[in-house]
Amino acid sequence: MRTWLALMVVVTFCIPAQVDAQTNPLWSERKVKNFLPHMTWPEVRDLLSRTDMVLIPVPALEQHGFQGPIGTDYYTGVEQSKLIAQRTDILVAPILLVGQSPYHLAFPGSIPLSAETLQRVYFEAVQSLIDQGFRRILLYASHAGNQYITSFVADRINQETPAVAVSLADGVAAMRDPAGSQSTSNQPVPFDRHGGVTETSGALYLFPTLVQMDKAERATLSVPPALSSLPPLVATGDRAATLVFLAEALKPKATGKGTSTAEMSTTGVWSERDPREATAEQGRQATETFVDAAVRFIERWKQLRPRQRQ
Repeated sequence: MRTWLALMVVVTFCIPAQVDAQTNPLWSERKVKNFLPHMTWPEVRDLLSRTDMVLIPVPALEQHGFQGPIGTDYYTGVEQSKLIAQRTDILVAPILLVGQSPYHLAFPGSIPLSAETLQRVYFEAVQSLIDQGFRRILLYASHAGNQYITSFVADRINQETPAVAVSLADGVAAMRDPAGSQSTSNQPVPFDRHGGVTETSGALYLFPTLVQMDKAERATLSVPPALSSLPPLVATGDRAATLVFLAEALKPKATGKGTSTAEMSTTGVWSERDPREATAEQGRQATETFVDAAVRFIERWKQLRPRQRQ
């Protein structure tokens, strides 16, 4: 009896070890509902019987300082989109890793594509989905530098195809409380954008194992003399100053504007704050607020314009 029990113990522990030894030791991904790369074609067909909506993250592959992975915008867009798709039926269909960000090229690993290439790829990819029966497209620029590309692609979809496209950012903005979107304080808010506290906090919540907080460092920022008066106005919430500033800042070195990332930041981070202030809790709160607004907009769209059976 003891011999039989000992044999069973050996078999129990050896079989999983043998199975693990026969598969990729680096594989750790789990199948996620409504995430196109994980799905079989019958699963997509089944989803089409319930919804004709697609959510497409439009990210970038670019540096994010000393602490953030180059894939930050990709993982942010994909992970937030997957969270949205767990609460409302919508297909999440990532198309590319790269985006439009030539102003980061001084930092090794950043890979941009031209606006012409990007819009063509996204439009043609959407055409494939339209041919399969999807009719409502949400484009999510998880890299803010892609916002005009997504607007152009959305307009092409609306003007040239039977489908309808909108920007997820616009949808989220439509669901936010206008009163709650305004600051109640007249105190200046430190400039905090690319690779800063907010973005790093999001990364710590969404994909924490890729963030290297021990390497984070506060950047020293500089702006061309012609723009030097604008950052303090941006900090006060002056929308006109912000619009003018962002139209000129973070542009390729070849433009001669003196506003490429390497010309404005010592680390690649574009923030007056120290990235070491970032926390996963800040990221959780921001993510849940965004996802909740996105879900409410999608449900509202479904209510306002019910799916037309084909």
